[in-house]
Amino acid sequence: MEQTDVETRYGRLRGEMNEGVFVWKGIPYAKAPVGERRFSPPEPPEAWDGVREAAAFGPVVMQPSDPIFSGLLGRMSEAPSEDGLYLNIWSPAADGKKRPVLFWIHGGAFLFGSGSSPWYDGTAFAKHGDVVVVTINYRMNVFGFLHLGDSFGEAYAQAGNLGILDQVAALRWVKENIAAFGGDPDNVTIFGESAGAASVGVLLSLPEASGLFRRAILQSGSGALLLRSPETAMAMTERILDKAGIRLGDRERLLSIPAEELLRAALSLGSGVMYGPVVDGRVLRRHPIEALRDGAASGIPILIGVTKDEYNLFTLTDPSWTKLGEKELLDRINREVGPVPEEAIRYYKETAEPSAPTWQTWLRIMTYRVFVEGMLRTADAQAAQGADVYMYRFDYETPVFGGQLKACHALELPFVFHNLHQPGVANFVGNRPEREAIANEMHYAWLSFARTGDPNGAHLPEAWPAYTSERKAAFVFSAASHVEDDPFGRERAAWQGR
Repeated sequence: MEQTDVETRYGRLRGEMNEGVFVWKGIPYAKAPVGERRFSPPEPPEAWDGVREAAAFGPVVMQPSDPIFSGLLGRMSEAPSEDGLYLNIWSPAADGKKRPVLFWIHGGAFLFGSGSSPWYDGTAFAKHGDVVVVTINYRMNVFGFLHLGDSFGEAYAQAGNLGILDQVAALRWVKENIAAFGGDPDNVTIFGESAGAASVGVLLSLPEASGLFRRAILQSGSGALLLRSPETAMAMTERILDKAGIRLGDRERLLSIPAEELLRAALSLGSGVMYGPVVDGRVLRRHPIEALRDGAASGIPILIGVTKDEYNLFTLTDPSWTKLGEKELLDRINREVGPVPEEAIRYYKETAEPSAPTWQTWLRIMTYRVFVEGMLRTADAQAAQGADVYMYRFDYETPVFGGQLKACHALELPFVFHNLHQPGVANFVGNRPEREAIANEMHYAWLSFARTGDPNGAHLPEAWPAYTSERKAAFVFSAASHVEDDPFGRERAAWQGR
């Protein structure tokens, strides 16, 4: 197996070639956040002597096992550990050439996931686009988003956003070191899906991340997704600490409780506990979309989109959605995302597919409130600042599970990475013949955007126009991909009571 060494600021790394691409795995970008560093912001890694082998992924961060999602979204064989702040790099060559860099932030509801998932393998991007790909781990769940500042003092004032600070630290590492791997530190595109896209939305608004990337792609998420107020975050913290037997202010117990025990206590509280960035006045000073409206990322082109039937995925983890009648569904939806205006109710009834089960008609409300609304607000804010904005919708419907998922959340991932061949992917996306053509369109559009800030090229069947305040165009990826003008217009108007 061919090997190559590179010199970073912290020491020498040895990578291996796979399928014509060099890969370096398990590179530490921060000190292990253990012991006294638990619940503290990331610190630069320690230097090492000699050559560090980078042929195996590092541990994944502490997280629950999720048989449904880990099975569907690519199993990871690495054991979880508090020592999980590692990144991985794919590059055609460590030759000093300045290639565009694609920096991936994985999703998983800020609860689980890893940059080592085979679905995020960067080989195809590096081979097809002559780019460098970086994937990262970052702290999640109680270890990355437990709001402690109100109870444990100034030293823990940033604890509610440690996962975001880890991402900034990884971006700084890339800025300082990626040239050694054949990447251009001044041409970085951050991209992510779900919680990863929520992270991208936050990074766009964050002064500390300014200058660390040039472009951004948000797949099924925005800076509004999973965002929490200090009050909500503190109430959650108190419940978790009480369950774990940690008194408010008891720093010694907070740092000494075994990681598995703390995570187990949090998980025992069930699905009522949600993790995500906190508008804490320290790391995140204001709502990310408000910051975008005021020009926080005015010079940053973005590519942003959703899948057509995002929320259908969650019927796998909560099948009760599929068993409720219309009234029960609407009552539950009102409890979860707030009151639905009559105009919106009328819109969903009028546009329902005649053959669709009741739950699919009304889960479109969840798709809009959780995913589409934040996408539109983000796109509008950036477009108003004069930034280039490109919007998409992913319409390919998977035939698996009897077709109930349709074009659900996370379905676009193996298309974007051109990883339809990876283990488990066919169990999720099916084997319809149009898969390869859609994968080519998306994959090369993402590459073009990373290279130039424009997704257009010969890979698309027609030109993809920018989304502007005047023309709210979106590119629809499907068996017959095409452009639609303002495809969310009627739905948005219904929610606005028009």
